[in-house]
Amino acid sequence: PQSGAGTGGRGGKRGQGVGQGSGQPRPKRILSKFHLVDLAGSERAKRTGAEGARFKESVRINQGLLALGKVISALTVETPEGALTPHTHVPYRESKLTRLLQDSLGGNSMTTMIACVSPADSNVQETVNTLKYASRARNIVNRAVVNDEEELGPSQEEMEAEAAAAAEADAQALR
Repeated sequence: PQSGAGTGGRGGKRGQGVGQGSGQPRPKRILSKFHLVDLAGSERAKRTGAEGARFKESVRINQGLLALGKVISALTVETPEGALTPHTHVPYRESKLTRLLQDSLGGNSMTTMIACVSPADSNVQETVNTLKYASRARNIVNRAVVNDEEELGPSQEEMEAEAAAAAEADAQALR
């Protein structure tokens, strides 16, 4: 059952002793994250002439982009009718990048991808690949809702006050 004023709208015993009787609605907190990630271009070692540490860095970049591509593909699997369906497994754990972007890609978020391309003839293949990648990412559908305090549970202050009240009650019972 939903309890009345002073408990933040949560029912049951949890938080009933916190703020009771104040009659003042608690201000809501809205929580959000902001990720800004520059996905370095797919590096072709032959074309760039990278060697040593730079070559190793380009290999790691390509591995991260490949893992991100797998996640995007898993999140945009289509049925024969053309509708998107949830995939049974999304490989978020394959790279640090996909773990970092997990809630942005398939979670409760609004996500924007900006694809930078080059008009130069020498970069046509890279531009086409980037546009294909962005087109696949565009098919991901997220349902973003506001993370307000009632959905998140009690605040830190409420939990501390509840713990102090419980400790006081235990001390009273031992006397």
